Amino acid sequence: MEILSIFFNILLPILILIGFGSLLHLKFQFNLNTLAKINIYYLVPGLILIRLYETDLNWELFLKVLLFFIGLSVLLYFVSMIISRVFRFHNGLSTAFSHSALFYNSGNYGISVNDLVFRQDPIAMAVQVLILTFQNLLVYSYGIITLQKINKDMLKASIPYFKMPVLYAMFIGLGLNAFNITLPQFLYISGSYIADSLIAIALLTLGAQVVQLNFTKNMFTVYLNVCVRLLISPILAFIIISFLEVDTITAQALFIASAVPSSVNSAILAQEYENEPAFAAQAVLLSTIFSAITVTFVIYLSRIIFV
Repeated sequence: MEILSIFFNILLPILILIGFGSLLHLKFQFNLNTLAKINIYYLVPGLILIRLYETDLNWELFLKVLLFFIGLSVLLYFVSMIISRVFRFHNGLSTAFSHSALFYNSGNYGISVNDLVFRQDPIAMAVQVLILTFQNLLVYSYGIITLQKINKDMLKASIPYFKMPVLYAMFIGLGLNAFNITLPQFLYISGSYIADSLIAIALLTLGAQVVQLNFTKNMFTVYLNVCVRLLISPILAFIIISFLEVDTITAQALFIASAVPSSVNSAILAQEYENEPAFAAQAVLLSTIFSAITVTFVIYLSRIIFV
């Protein structure tokens, strides 16, 4: 059965590595702040720069992925706001709810799924890398600004955005690609080692982060958020893709990218700015658990719908 094949060959290897990360963290108590910094400041920028540099990037593809990302983000924002109004969430919970829906795990989870589904297809990976880049830019701009707004301190809101190496890695990678500039071999080899190490370290990090999250009360709101992230998001993505006129691989990659669980970044920001950290952590944990089922079906549907 194809669905079981997808689960065992694509999702299970990812879950195993997440499990190893959880077990190792329980045993050795990793410094999660250090692991997060390794991913954010070392692995992710390296992957983005190298993949954008080595991909035969079609600028029409770049614009379509950007349009897809903006469209999905706007629709998810409005869905989150409607739900917040209907259930009368206070401002802090409304912001946390939208963050958990808008910020999805395009890095350590999405990159891994893409790599296994498309067998390192350069176009599919380019799509995922672009989504990852746009996600990071959104998290550290809109994400921080909205939290700063709650705390009435807008002056510092834009500073973290310009400190993110992802922003500069994207521009450098795109610049090298656009002007056909060849990296010296020693730099390319170093960058390739960094890019190739991301999946294993990122999944270990995710496992270490997830295992420390706990269930508490008010789970209805969490389940509602998980439904938005894992079910409504791919439905909205399908609608957007139908208007973009992209090739099969790109359509499948975009559809699958929309279905991954909430990003740990949403929980990290919630903790740092003391805005509903319990809710954000539960949303990450539950969406990661249930994604083993939903992402399997999304991958299966992608092979039926986009042919």
